[in-house]
Amino acid sequence: MDNDCRDHHEFIINPDVTKLMIEVKELRKSFNNEVEVLKGITTSFETGKVNLIIGQSGSGKTVFLKSLLNVYEPSSGSILFDGRDIMTMSREDKQVLRSEIGTVFQGSALFDSMTVEENISFPLDMFTNLTYREKKRKVLEVIGRVNLDKANKKYPSEISGGMQKRVAIARAIVNNPKYLFCDEPNSGLDPYTSNVIDDLLLEITREYNTTTIINTHDMNSVMTIGEKILYLRLGIKEWEGDKNMLTTAKNKNLIDFVYSSELFKQLREFMLENDQTSLINDKPEDNNEKTN
Repeated sequence: MDNDCRDHHEFIINPDVTKLMIEVKELRKSFNNEVEVLKGITTSFETGKVNLIIGQSGSGKTVFLKSLLNVYEPSSGSILFDGRDIMTMSREDKQVLRSEIGTVFQGSALFDSMTVEENISFPLDMFTNLTYREKKRKVLEVIGRVNLDKANKKYPSEISGGMQKRVAIARAIVNNPKYLFCDEPNSGLDPYTSNVIDDLLLEITREYNTTTIINTHDMNSVMTIGEKILYLRLGIKEWEGDKNMLTTAKNKNLIDFVYSSELFKQLREFMLENDQTSLINDKPEDNNEKTN
């Protein structure tokens, strides 16, 4: 990674953390010491995988995501990034961690007055001491990766919603982040473009070996790229598993949520009748369904 400042900081690393990139333990969050939104969530997110957070409105998933990003300070519990607990980090250490994170916001959050190139370069301007030539090289590299070569000089208002999302993704990965957070990346997109964004996020996760965490309502994303799925309900972790485990899951609330449409219900019935647990043939992994 290009952030020279990281070489000058030493963190106390939990020796037990070898594979897990983000580990959450007994996370609780209350507002005004009254309303408890997160109620003791414990989970983990591995590197190189697409992790999805799903749940109905009011389930706590947005608060959970913002707690991971340290936008909200948890009331109790711990959040560890490679063994580094953000609850005990100094402000300086949090700034270092922030430079390791890429974020794709729900509305893309592009600067209207900046070109595509300038928007993508923004994290490099904020977190690195790279020269103009070095930043230009990295920007053009990710522009090519998200297939926006002919749009680099355009402004956000001059490109489509799907292209804006790709610009947001390019901006999020331009600094080679270890962690990639996405809030509703398919919001407002047509089904075809949503599939393009899903494929892109999956490919980038594997190519860059990031820990990718996506907050989503898109059940197509759940069915196709959900390598780890965390289902929240009323602030509690009610189920976790992967897309291959959804069909045979025994949690009624989860099934009612994921297979809420008549089409998805019929699809699930068809898959169960034909002993098919996934729409896509993946290499089998050792995963265990967990439910509270």
